[in-house]
Order: sequence, then structure tokens, then C-alpha cells
Amino acid sequence: MPRLNIFFISFIILFFFFSQVSMAGVIVGGTRVIYDGSKREASLSVKNPEKKTPYLIQSWVEKDNPQSGGKTPFVITPPLFRLDAGQENLLRIIHAGGNLPDDRESVFWLNVKSIPASEKTDANQLQISVRTRIKLFYRPASLKNKTAAEAYKALIFTKTGSNLQVHNPTPYYISFYSLKINGKEIKDAPMIAPGETQNYPVNANGNATWQAINDFGGITSPASAVF
Repeated sequence: MPRLNIFFISFIILFFFFSQVSMAGVIVGGTRVIYDGSKREASLSVKNPEKKTPYLIQSWVEKDNPQSGGKTPFVITPPLFRLDAGQENLLRIIHAGGNLPDDRESVFWLNVKSIPASEKTDANQLQISVRTRIKLFYRPASLKNKTAAEAYKALIFTKTGSNLQVHNPTPYYISFYSLKINGKEIKDAPMIAPGETQNYPVNANGNATWQAINDFGGITSPASAVF
């Protein structure tokens, strides 16, 4: 079969497939949620920008480590609701008890699942549900929010043998946007927890530069350290 015909047939198959797929278009109003322990609740907006399609919205909170077992100390209201086209609603996140540390942050996962309503039609359709997963940070009332913005600058870099130790002495989680050690970028550098120390292999003394993600999902100014 000529290559042109094969290309044309492949295009028709792909067009038919994607024309039958209903893609979710719900917008979640943030890349993270900071729960201020001095407040009764936190909130997150959910918007449906579609012109016709309504969605069923389901939301819940998971532990950062699901294997630890037990329920999370948070409830979301409403946990399940219909969001019509062009409408917006607020998810209210409520701390419903539980013993969380009061001297450092705790982290959880907030899930928002959007399920498009199926249209009444004779054509076969594949309805795709989309789950948005963002971090939920619980910040105890004893911690001062004004110090959180500068916490990333407090990281301590120490060379020990052939390793570089990166220590977080603060009570806040620090999410790296970028991390470079001796000019080499560390891809997908993990979030560093309060009091945690991470190790990276290095061959010589040098310097580190990094940026973090702030409370609003923005990027901080660069910080640097010599080790």
C-alpha cells in the first residue's frame, strides 16, 4: 500500500478516536493549599469554563504516605457535587480533629476528580475523568506565616566526604523549583521536610544555588550557599 494512503488512513483513525473523547476542562484555583491552623477552615475554588458540559466533582484528602493507614484529619464539603457549565464553587477544607504536630508543618494530598456528564447520543463515546492532585500543607497556629516565605534561605549545605548534605532546620516544608550543585542541575529535586537531611554525591567543594515554590505557587528569588 502506498505510504500516502497509509498516512491518510492513520489520520482518519486518529481523528475518529479523538472526536469521541470528552476531555475534562475543570480549573482548580491553585497548585497548593496552605491551611492556617489559626483559622477554622481553608478553601479552594473549582471552576467549569465549559459552555455546555456539566461535571460531577468529587474531592478528598489523602495522607502523604497512604501506607501509614488511618484516616486523614480533614473533611471536604461538599465532597460530591454537580458543577454546571460556566459555574464556580468553593471546596471548604475543615480540620476535624486528630493529633498533628504543633511545632512543624504536616503535608497531605488534596484530590479533585472531575467527571464529565455523558451526552445522550447514538455515537459511542469515551468519557474520561481527570484527577487533579495538589499538596495540602497544615501550618500550626504556633508557626508564624511571615517566616515561611524566607524559610528556603535557611537551608544548610555541608560537604561530608563524597556527599553534600542539605539540611532543613526550619519547621516548614521546602519545595524546590530548581537546585544546582556546582553548576549541575539536580532534576526533580525532592521536597525537603522539616528537620530532614538529604544527600547528594559531589566530587569537590563548591557552591549551590536554588529556588523554591512559595505559598502561592510562585517561584522565589534565587538563594546560594558555599560548601
